[in-house]
Amino acid sequence: MKPNKWSPKPEGAPSKSSEAKFQVTKNTELMVFLIAKMPHKSRINIKSLLRDKQVLVDGKATSQFNHPLVAGQEVQIKALKSHQEKPYKGLNVIFEDQYLIVINKEAGLLSIATDREKEQTAYSILSNHVKKENPNNRIFIVHRLDRETSGVMIYAKSEKIQKLLQESWHETKERVYAAVVEGQLKYPYGTIESYLVESKAYIVYSSQNPNNGQKAITHYETIKSNSNYSLVKVKLETGRKNQVRVHMQDLGHPVIGDAKYGSKVNPIKRLGLHAWELNFIHPVTKEVFNFQTPLPGKFKALF
Repeated sequence: MKPNKWSPKPEGAPSKSSEAKFQVTKNTELMVFLIAKMPHKSRINIKSLLRDKQVLVDGKATSQFNHPLVAGQEVQIKALKSHQEKPYKGLNVIFEDQYLIVINKEAGLLSIATDREKEQTAYSILSNHVKKENPNNRIFIVHRLDRETSGVMIYAKSEKIQKLLQESWHETKERVYAAVVEGQLKYPYGTIESYLVESKAYIVYSSQNPNNGQKAITHYETIKSNSNYSLVKVKLETGRKNQVRVHMQDLGHPVIGDAKYGSKVNPIKRLGLHAWELNFIHPVTKEVFNFQTPLPGKFKALF
C-alpha cells in the first residue's frame, strides 16, 4: 500500500452584482464587453453572473460568454438571480455553456437508455432541456455513472466536443468519489492496483495478470468510520467500469448496498457510492474546471 493524500478544491460561489446598464458602442463578444465594463470583477465572477442568468442583452437573459454584441444594444446586469427553472426530477444542472453541460445526478436515474428503460434517463431529460432553446440541439454522452451511483457528470453538446473530452479523459481530469463501505479498513489510506476484466455475465473481476484485463489504479483515504461502516474518499487514476466497487471488494470492505460485489447490508436503500468531484480542462477554452457536489445526506447520517 502506498500513502496517498489530497484535498478537493471547493467550487467557487456565485458573485452578486448591483444592477447596471451598459450601451454597446461597437461589435464585440459578451465576455470581452463585460470584462472591459467591470474591471473589478474576475472572469469567474462574470461567468457566475452568466450562469445565473443575471446578464440581459436587450432584455433577454443570456448565458453564453461569446454571445455576439452589435453597436446599439443594451447589456443589463441584474442585482438578483433570475427565477431559476424548476429542477428536473433526478438531476440538476450545475454548469452549462454552448459546448457542454455538467449535472449532479441522483441515485436511481440512468445515465442513458437501456433495453428496459428508454424514457426517464439523464440523457433524455437533458436532450429535452437543450431542445427548448433550439429543436435541432442535441447532447452526447461522455461517460457514465451506474444507475444507483449519484454525483457529477458531463454531457457534450456536439460530437466534436464529445470526442475532445473522451480523447483527453485520462490525461486532464481528476475524479474523486465518496464511498460508504462495510466495516473499518485495516489501513486507513493506500493504493490498489490490479487488472480488471468483465465476464459474459457483466461482472467485473480483479486479476494480477497483466495479460488479463485493463490496468486499474485506485487511491483511497478514510474520512470517518464507526463500528459498522467507513466513509472513504476515493481518487481514480484510471476510469474502468465498476473500478471503485471491485477494488473495495478486493480490500474486503465492499460498498454498502452492492450485492453484486459482495455487500451483505443496505442500510440506506441505495448504493453507497457518489461521484464527489470532477476536475477537467475545458476542451475549447482550456480553462480548468472543478466541480464538487454535496455528499448525500444518507451518507452523513450513518456517521
